[in-house]
Amino acid sequence: MRGISLKEKILKGKMTAALTASIVIFAASLAGCGAKTADSSNSAINNDNVKTTAVTEESTSTYVPADMKIAAMKGPTAIGMVKLMKDSKEGSTTNNYDFTIAASADEFTSLLIKGDIQIAALPCNAASTLYNKSNGKIKVLGINTLGVLYILENGESIRSVTDLKGKTIYTTGKGTTPEYTLRYLLTKAGLDPDKDVTIEFKSEAAEVATVMASKGKGAVSMLPQPYVTTVMNTSDSIRIVLDVTKEWEKLNNDGSTVVTGVIAVNSDYYNNNKNAIDMFMKEYSQSVEYVNSNVDDAAQLVEEFGIFKASVAKQAIPFCNITFVTGSQAKAKISSYLSVLYSQNPQSVGGSMPSDDFYGM
Repeated sequence: MRGISLKEKILKGKMTAALTASIVIFAASLAGCGAKTADSSNSAINNDNVKTTAVTEESTSTYVPADMKIAAMKGPTAIGMVKLMKDSKEGSTTNNYDFTIAASADEFTSLLIKGDIQIAALPCNAASTLYNKSNGKIKVLGINTLGVLYILENGESIRSVTDLKGKTIYTTGKGTTPEYTLRYLLTKAGLDPDKDVTIEFKSEAAEVATVMASKGKGAVSMLPQPYVTTVMNTSDSIRIVLDVTKEWEKLNNDGSTVVTGVIAVNSDYYNNNKNAIDMFMKEYSQSVEYVNSNVDDAAQLVEEFGIFKASVAKQAIPFCNITFVTGSQAKAKISSYLSVLYSQNPQSVGGSMPSDDFYGM
């Protein structure tokens, strides 16, 4: 057997080096693919410690923008949308949105059931009632507003819920969620709403403001934002003494809270347009974050879109509990709150507690 020549040794060495280089390049390309996959899958948005679904980088490249009609009430439940409304008006959103701001939910609920409006921001109990009356034709996607109710006093005698004993509380919302919320809070604190306090209902917040001014020192009321701000602006001696949401949470150790507003979607649209909904939720969550971080600018947008005056919005936004909660945490909070309303008046949630398919999360 003959020996290997010097020329053959050199040729063999070159082939070995080339093969080694090819292996290194191939391994590097695999590592690069692995890194890209990890980055693409890590596209979820975390808000309020809740994981929400976002459209991945890969799906965005092939995503077809959806035309969506969105409705909201003229109040706190619409505030979180104002940046999204601005971006949509300027054509900088991924989806194409057409917004309607209404004085009451009754103006758009039938359209939501029919699917002429795809998504709406509305009161939590109204969503439950609509779900029951329509035999499940809507679902909720998450919470957009927690409690907006506050106890006001012209004076400085109230420090806790129990200090309300013997007081007359002026408020609005007889036979609706404000009354049920107040009664629950008083009862949970050990007071009898029918014996220990006097709840006097007025038809409008403006009437409550007049009473607070005329009664003078010692007058007590419960109102939602932004009416709280309006009343406080009438007198330097009127102040917020209790945040109803915080007092509720203090009296419960199960994570229960007041849920004012939710995001609802037409069920058929939800079942057939998951990617469009995911994109909406991503863009909406960014709007909520902007509103809470840029109060002055957000207040100007609140006025621009006819919700209420910027001067009021600027003071009210920090107290409106604008939020973005989805998933199991939202489901637990909504279910717990609706249970409280149901225990006081089943009709306040539509006659029965909604089933699991109420939650499109």
